[in-house]
Formats: sequence, structure tokens, C-alpha cells
Amino acid sequence: MAFACTIPAVPTVQRDDADVRITRWDFPPGAVTGQHTHGWPYAVVMLTDALLRVDIDGTVTETRLGAGDAYHRPAGVEHDVMNGGDAPMAFVEIEFKRPEALAFG
Repeated sequence: MAFACTIPAVPTVQRDDADVRITRWDFPPGAVTGQHTHGWPYAVVMLTDALLRVDIDGTVTETRLGAGDAYHRPAGVEHDVMNGGDAPMAFVEIEFKRPEALAFG
């Protein structure tokens, strides 16, 4: 179940090529991405301090993250993200379209 909210987060695609899609997300307080699923594994790097609320299958978690903190997820997790704080938050999301290209060797 997605968050009930009428304030959308604002995505700005910074790069989209054969290897990656890089998107900056800006959230006013209470804003949400809307329920979605990523087709590729991805990483998120916080640009601001934030209280991140994430709804996965009706289970909501709250995590405090600082500017510069990062996390990653595999493809296929249906979720909704909300700014649970009282200040604007932003992060950069990097989706890896060709994860096999990231192997070093």
C-alpha cells in the first residue's frame, strides 16, 4: 500500500544511457515517489540529512540518514518513499542497467 499523499517528489534525470540512469529526487516535507518497482539494481546517495520513510508491502520503516550516506537495493522491490521530516530532502539515485559491466577483472 502506497502512502496517502498528494505531494509528489520531483525527479530530474541527469543522465540516461545504455549503462546507467542517474536521477536527482527532490522532496518537500511529506512528498512521496509513489509506489514503484526498479527494473535494475540501484544505489542512492543522500544530498541532505533526512528522515526517510519507506513502505514495502505495507510495512513502513523510518531511517535517519545524513548527507553523503548511501544505500543500495536489488531490482524488483516494490516500494514507496516519503520525506518523513519537516525540511526538504534530496538524493541521487543511480540505476545500473548493465550490472555485469560493473564486474572488475
